Amino acid sequence: MTSTPPATFCQIHPGRETGLRCNRCDKYICASCAVRVPTGYRCKECIREQSRVYDSAQMQDYVSAFVVASILSFIGSLIAQMIGFFILFIAPMAGMVISEAVRKVVNRRRSKTLFQVATIAVVLGGLPMIIDELFFLFMGGGLGMLFRMLWPGIYIFLAASSTYVRLSGIQLRR
Repeated sequence: MTSTPPATFCQIHPGRETGLRCNRCDKYICASCAVRVPTGYRCKECIREQSRVYDSAQMQDYVSAFVVASILSFIGSLIAQMIGFFILFIAPMAGMVISEAVRKVVNRRRSKTLFQVATIAVVLGGLPMIIDELFFLFMGGGLGMLFRMLWPGIYIFLAASSTYVRLSGIQLRR
């Protein structure tokens, strides 16, 4: 006669029967509590604990990243206004330059919030050119001024997105 093993239940949801375990702490977890990692499944607590190890940014890093990213983005938006169409090729490179400058200033320390602060700084650094064009548009500059806001807007989008991707280490797979 075979004996059936006792039923096991999720540590977080005691009403859910499961056989799945966290590969780090060995607790039973249900499918909604499991997070897929390259080596199997982990509970959300272990994932949260592991992510704290990688958040190494200090308070001055946020200020430094904001200042460097906003100044470089402002310079990039000035260039974007002058070169027009070619900003489609230059803006992603500007985002890479900004992200590398931020990395150097913060001594390669990491934090998701740090990446977000740098991205917001890129957006805010590019806004003065759009605000300048809006001012001339409302002063009677005509629709030509509206078209001139296109290039700084494209610059902001491309530079900010490439900065975030470069800093956060997101890998695009095919």
